[in-house]
Amino acid sequence: MYKLVASDLDETLLNDDHHVPQRVVDAVRKAHELGVRFVPCTGRPADSVNVTLEELGLAGSADDYTLSFNGGCLTRNSSPEPLTSCSLPFERARKIYEAGVRYGVCMHVNTLGPVYLYNYVPEERAYIQGRMNIVETMEPTPDFLAGQTIVKIIYMSLDMSYLQRIEREMAEAGLTDGLDVYYSGNRYLEFNAPGVNKGAGLLSLAARLGIAPEETIAVGDNSNDVSMIRAAGLGCAVANATDEAKAAADYVCQADNNAGAVAEVIEKFVLGA
Repeated sequence: MYKLVASDLDETLLNDDHHVPQRVVDAVRKAHELGVRFVPCTGRPADSVNVTLEELGLAGSADDYTLSFNGGCLTRNSSPEPLTSCSLPFERARKIYEAGVRYGVCMHVNTLGPVYLYNYVPEERAYIQGRMNIVETMEPTPDFLAGQTIVKIIYMSLDMSYLQRIEREMAEAGLTDGLDVYYSGNRYLEFNAPGVNKGAGLLSLAARLGIAPEETIAVGDNSNDVSMIRAAGLGCAVANATDEAKAAADYVCQADNNAGAVAEVIEKFVLGA
């Protein structure tokens, strides 16, 4: 029997209006009543998941968990204090930040506190405003963050071909050597500390809870979800997932994120509906 279901948020658990479909709420509740844990696993900060936890009925629970920053940070749903955290070495963060300035992209600099937004373009403001604690900046270097923990840096652009070109050029220049680099949300290029990925985060949480890897399910839609799709006992991709995520999955949903794909997985493999 599966004992833990981990799910990505954007374009997977959440519909295009950034809410949890009622079908998913009902399925998570029924699974929870059977003792099956449901764990949001996102690239975003933990505090940005609060509304989702409320919708799922998991807010404030000391026995339930959230994996944020692509599995690099683990929190109980009852407390904002991280049980585990990760960070980019400051000099690596400096090179990535200054390259982002040169490329002219919008950047998220994720810390254990606010998310600092460089070149906060209108398209990104409309997409994320109100969902996380944001501080705007146009500083040309990250020196103003010296002494803070920089968890990861994200480049944002609606031109995926431009992000792909940036990734190639940065790799050729050796700027990303050893880092975990992913795409997410069809608009982000993410730079994470070495060894930080959703698969490692899922397996670490499962071990903490005494759950075997084969007793876990993971659901996702994009390249930053591939590691947990592969690590889980059952890896699933939603119908709107990228080809890369679908190729990694054991099961590809018929439903997309708007039609409650996560509920489809829970109904089929946990509830036996």
